[in-house]
Parts: sequence; C-alpha cells; structure tokens
Amino acid sequence: MTRYGMVINVDRCVGCYNCFLTCRDEHAGNDYPGYAAPQPMSGGNWTKLLELERGQYPHVKVNYVKVMCKHCDSPNCAKAASNGAVHKRADGIVIIDPVKAKGQKQIVDACPYRCIEWNEEAQLPQKCTMCAHLLDKGEPEPRCVESCPSGALVFGDLDDPDSAVSKLVASGKTEAMHPEYKLKDKVTYIKLPKKFVAGTVILGDVDEVAVGADVKLTADGKTWTVKTNGFGDFEVEGLPANTIFTVDVAAAGYKAASCEAKTSKDVYLGEIVLAK
Repeated sequence: MTRYGMVINVDRCVGCYNCFLTCRDEHAGNDYPGYAAPQPMSGGNWTKLLELERGQYPHVKVNYVKVMCKHCDSPNCAKAASNGAVHKRADGIVIIDPVKAKGQKQIVDACPYRCIEWNEEAQLPQKCTMCAHLLDKGEPEPRCVESCPSGALVFGDLDDPDSAVSKLVASGKTEAMHPEYKLKDKVTYIKLPKKFVAGTVILGDVDEVAVGADVKLTADGKTWTVKTNGFGDFEVEGLPANTIFTVDVAAAGYKAASCEAKTSKDVYLGEIVLAK
C-alpha cells in the first residue's frame, strides 16, 4: 500500500516561489469534484513561503521555509469536522470534502499549523490536497514538486524503502516543523532554521583576521567546535534556542578569549580581539 509523504530541504530552497505559483496555477479557479472546490483567485493560498532574515549586520542570512498541510496521521481537522467532512485516504492524504465541509469554519481553527484557509465566497475550509486528483491519474508527484528547480522538495512512497523520500526519513535527518504537536506529520523537513552564533576573530597586535583559530561553544554539558575561515569568521548553526553559551576562542601564540552568547535570537558577536 502506498503511503505518500514529502521532505522539504530548507538548505536547497532558493525562494523562487515556483511551488506557490504552480499551486495557484493548478487550483485557482479550477474545480476538482471530490477533491477540492476552486481555490479563490485572490488569497486562500494553500502553500506559503516564509522568508526568514536572520542575524545582524554584517552577518545576515536568509532562509525560505515552505509551509503547507502536513497530512498528519492524527489530523486535528478531522477530529473537529462533523459528518465526515475531513477524511484521511488509504494513501495518507488528508482531504477536506468540498461538499460536506461547507460552513464548517471550525475546521480552519483546528489546525495548529494554520495551513487551512477559509474561502469566504464558497464558505469552505480549504487546503493542499497533494494534488491527489493528479496522483490518482498516474502522475508521479504534485505540481509543486514537479516545478521545484533546486530539488528542495522530495515526494514519494514512505513505505517503499527504495524511494528517495523513504531513504531521507530513514537517515534520521528529517524532523517535524513542530514535533511537540505530536501529529505524526508526513511532510517533514531537513535543516529547519535554528539559532546560530557567529563572530570574527582578530589578531590584535597585527590587526589581521585569525585564520584557523579554534572556537568552542559549551552549554548544558554539550560542546560545539569550529575553526575560523579565511576571513577570520566563524558560525555555529543549529543551536538550541534560549540557551546561554560560553564561547572560547584560541589561536597559537595568543591569549585565549572568552565571552557569552544567549540564543534568544541569532547572535553575531562582532570582532573578538586576541591579545599577544
């Protein structure tokens, strides 16, 4: 039995908006009876792209995160619906019935991911269907996956050990956007943005960057290590939020330096000057 899933690799997303545009092209104004009523011509987007600007000048980076229905194994929307207006198919795709769901605005409020849109004109809750109407005709993947130029979206059968999506999940590198919801998401992520600490190390006596200096972050008994690059810069990514780190910097022939960083946000420590 096929069980569809998707992995979104945030590192590969370039923010081109192809996934958003092809979803609009496929669904806006187009009726697929039994799957979904037409998406409104304005608003009601079933896939979104979050643009996350992180850090402070001069160390700033941008990540793009695609947000869509997670087609949960334990969907809150189905629990909130009456008359079987939301159902999970045998292949795991969660469908909002475009007839039975009319007027049931509580379905929108039930999704903690806020991935269900309210179509005011049609008085319908609506969301991503994983292009089930195309899959049922034999198409191999949803339109958003087909149009992604960078390979950020991987789709397939989670129960096929040879499928690319199954191999990614088995690698242990994927994660739910909000694991605390415990919804058993079938749309998971690689490299979801977490906090980083960065800085630039300077050799004080010669006023030059320190190449290959050792940087160690410690917190709660754990250690992260990295060396400065050819510009004297370092960055430690994927850190837990709201944690106080001790940052130790060392370079041969210079006195070590130490400071603290709290990851209530992404942190750029500025220049850390080592004395001779």
